[in-house]
Amino acid sequence: MKALSAAKPGEYCTIKWLFGIPEVLEIMKSYHIGEGSRIQVLQCGKDRLIIKTEDTKLAMSTEIAQRIKV
Repeated sequence: MKALSAAKPGEYCTIKWLFGIPEVLEIMKSYHIGEGSRIQVLQCGKDRLIIKTEDTKLAMSTEIAQRIKV
């Protein structure tokens, strides 16, 4: 298991668990991102990450991505 922030562009990952601020978790839940979700990492930067779910693309900070284990 590793942090989502360590995933490489193009890699598909399944979320094992995540934790963080409840408001952030609610936003992620509204985009159907949670435990068991399959996502693709589109782009990695120094301080951000862009991921894709079935129907949505989402940018997040690496701080948040470090709290998501895949």
